[in-house]
Amino acid sequence: MHLHGYFRSSASWRVRIALNLKQLPVATTAHHLRRGEHRAPDYLKLNPQGLVPTLEADDGTVLTQSLAIIEWLEETHPSPPLLPIEPVARARVRAFALVLIADTHPLQNLKVLNALRALHLPEETVRNWAAEANSAGLAACEALLQGDGPFCFGGAPTLADVCLVPQLGSARRFGVDTERFSGLLAREAACLDLPAFADAAPSR
Repeated sequence: MHLHGYFRSSASWRVRIALNLKQLPVATTAHHLRRGEHRAPDYLKLNPQGLVPTLEADDGTVLTQSLAIIEWLEETHPSPPLLPIEPVARARVRAFALVLIADTHPLQNLKVLNALRALHLPEETVRNWAAEANSAGLAACEALLQGDGPFCFGGAPTLADVCLVPQLGSARRFGVDTERFSGLLAREAACLDLPAFADAAPSR
C-alpha cells in the first residue's frame, strides 16, 4: 500500500496510527500543504479534492477521506479491531470520533483558516477561531468518555483513540490549554505508551 499525506495533517496522522495498529506495511509520499503540493496536477488525478490522505491499496484501488480509509482497513484487516462488536458501543465510539473528524477538525484545517485570512481578519482572530473550535470539540469528548480506561472506551484502543491523539496535537499547536481535559490526557498517555501511536507522531 501507498499512503499520500503530510506529517502534521491530523487526517494523515489518524491513518498512520490505524495502519500501525494493524501492523500493515505502507510506503509513503509527503505532499507539503503549505507549499501547495497537494494541488499538483498529478496528485489531483489521484484525489480530485486535493486533500490528504489518499491511500493506494495493493491492487491499485484509490481511497480518500481518513474515516473511509480507516473503516476500509477495519473491514479488510479486522484484527486488532478498532470498533466494538456490540452495536450501541460501536455507535458511541463512532460518535466520539465524529465529534473530532466532522465537527472539530474541519473548522481548524488549513483550507478554512486560509479562507478566514483571505477576508483580511487579523492572524490572532484566525488562531483564536481554531483554538475555540478545538476547545469545544475536546470538551464534548471529555464528557463522552466512558469507563475507567485506560483508553477512551475500555481496555483497548479504538477509532476514538485514533482520532483523539492527533486532535490533541492540533489543539496544542493553536495554544489550547489541554491540561483541563484530564480524562482525555490520561487516554492520550495510554496511547502514546504504544509504539503504534508513538511511531505515527509528526516528530517521527
